[in-house]
Amino acid sequence: MKFFLATLITAITIVSCAQTQTGEVKIPLGSTQKAANEAVATFSEGCFWHAEIIFQSLVGVRDAVSGYAGGTDTDPDYEKVSTGKTGHAETVQVYYDPMKISYETLVKALFASMDPTQVNGQGNDVGTEYRSIAFYRNESERKIIEAEIKRLIDAKIYKRKIVTEVVPFKQFYPAEDYHQEYIYHHPSNPYVRNVSIPEFLRFKEEFKGNFKL
Repeated sequence: MKFFLATLITAITIVSCAQTQTGEVKIPLGSTQKAANEAVATFSEGCFWHAEIIFQSLVGVRDAVSGYAGGTDTDPDYEKVSTGKTGHAETVQVYYDPMKISYETLVKALFASMDPTQVNGQGNDVGTEYRSIAFYRNESERKIIEAEIKRLIDAKIYKRKIVTEVVPFKQFYPAEDYHQEYIYHHPSNPYVRNVSIPEFLRFKEEFKGNFKL
């Protein structure tokens, strides 16, 4: 995300927030209304702005909160995580209703919305903070993640090895407020317009999921 912000900011014509939200693309927002049996899943797939709208677009997902996980620093923030020295990756905590969407579907959405073969990065976002991770909270979730990886390998979807980490969940740290719902509030940001939104539209076109919008 830092790479594109630096290279595109002088080259893109700014479009108003209102025009993008109501015209070109409808960006799904999170909700504060919890389901009675709400469950939680945690994933890393590069820029958390991208991951947030990917999961929030799916029926059954109440909210996806941007944050940090996978490292050792107990007080992470964006600047520290960006150095690659904390061990954390940009991550989303997904709050969902298992009566409306399964953990298996969330895992399929994770792998369908990223390149799981790229080591320490996604696209031009390069660094350990952009590595892909599927966190599991129990053995059932671990088996679901590993089954999806096996399915992709058996189907020969990728020529390169899948390198997504499969690790037990330990702790999630919410990111700063300005990162939450970032794409909705900053649709004219060069990175958002040229990377995040095109990736989101491609995911909606290709993934066989139940979308809110």
